[in-house]
Amino acid sequence: MEQKDLLRPKGTIDVPLHRVTNDVFADGEQSIEDRIDRVLNYEIRIMSGNSNRPLALEIAKLLHVNLTNADVKRFSDGEIFVSIRENVRGKDVFIVQSTSPPVNDHLMELLIMIDTCKRASAKRITVVTPYYGYARQDRKSAPRVPISARLVADLIIAAGAHRILAFELHAGQIQGFFNIPVDHMYAIPVFAEYLLKEGVEKKDLVVVSPDAGGMERARALAKRLDAALAIIDKRRSGPNVAHVMHVIGEVEGRRCIIVDDMVDTAGTLTQGAQALVDHGAKSVQACCVHAVLSGPAIGRIDASPLERLYVTDSIEMTEERSSPKIRVLAVAKVFAETIRRIHREESVSSLFDEA
Repeated sequence: MEQKDLLRPKGTIDVPLHRVTNDVFADGEQSIEDRIDRVLNYEIRIMSGNSNRPLALEIAKLLHVNLTNADVKRFSDGEIFVSIRENVRGKDVFIVQSTSPPVNDHLMELLIMIDTCKRASAKRITVVTPYYGYARQDRKSAPRVPISARLVADLIIAAGAHRILAFELHAGQIQGFFNIPVDHMYAIPVFAEYLLKEGVEKKDLVVVSPDAGGMERARALAKRLDAALAIIDKRRSGPNVAHVMHVIGEVEGRRCIIVDDMVDTAGTLTQGAQALVDHGAKSVQACCVHAVLSGPAIGRIDASPLERLYVTDSIEMTEERSSPKIRVLAVAKVFAETIRRIHREESVSSLFDEA
C-alpha cells in the first residue's frame, strides 16, 4: 500500500500487518494509530528534565511509551549538559519540565533540552510546563520593572519550541506572550471531581477567591459544586501596616473552600483562612494548584485554621515540604490525555468543557 493511503480518514485505513515485522508492533496495547505512527516515523517521545521526573514517568506510562533516555546533568562548574541517548529524528517530542524552584536552573535545563531536540531533527517540539515560573511578573506593576513572564516566553520560542502546553497559568493573558500555539489546561475539573468523590457536603458550601483576580477560577469551581461565592478584599490601612481583610459575601456558619492558582509562602492563604474564621465560617479548606511552598509556608499552614489543603503534583513534593494538612492530587492522567489529543490533532478544549 502506498504511503498516501495511510493518511486516509479514520475508519478507512487498511494496515497491511503481514508486511510489517513483529518487532514493529511488539506492544500489544498499541492502537492502529500508534502503529501508523511507527510506519510514518512520527511517534510520541516524552522527555523530562530534573524538575518533576515522577510526573513525566507517570505520563509516559499512561501513554504506553517509555520515557526518552536522556542525560540532563551538570559539570563541576555548574554548566548544564544534555545528551539524548535515542533517536528523535522526525518524532513528536514533548518536553515535560516545570520551571519550579530552583527556577533558573530548571529554566536553563528546559532551554537546552529544546535546543538539543531541535538539533537532533525532531519534527515537532512541544514544551509541557506543569508550572510556569516568573508568571507573576506578567505586567509593569511599577515604573522601571521587567515583564519577566514575556522574557521567558521569548526565550522558549528562540530556543526552538513549536508549541506550548501550559497548566493553570497565573493569568490567562500570558498565552498572548507567545507567537506559537498555546494549549491551556485547567485544574478545576480535577479538584471538583475529587471533592465530589469524597462526598463534600454541598449544603452551606461557599467557594472563596482570595482576591479579585481569582474570581474566574472560584466561579468555575462553585459552578461544578453548586456552591455560593465569596471574595476576600485585602487592603493596607497605611504604609507598612498589616493587611485589613474584608470578606464580601455570606460566610457565617458555612463551610468555605479557598481557591487559588498557587501557594508560595502561604501568607495570603493563611491570612484569608483566619479572616473567614473571624467572620464566622464553620470550617475552611483550600484548593491551590501549584504547591511552591517556599520559606515559612509549612509552618504557617500547620499553625493556621485550615483543615485541609489540596494541591496538585505539578511541582514535585518533597519530604521537607509535606504536612499532615496537605493532600496531593495527581494530574498525570489529564496531561497524558491532552498530549494524546495534541499528537492526534484532536480538540483539547473539549476535554475541559463542563459536562
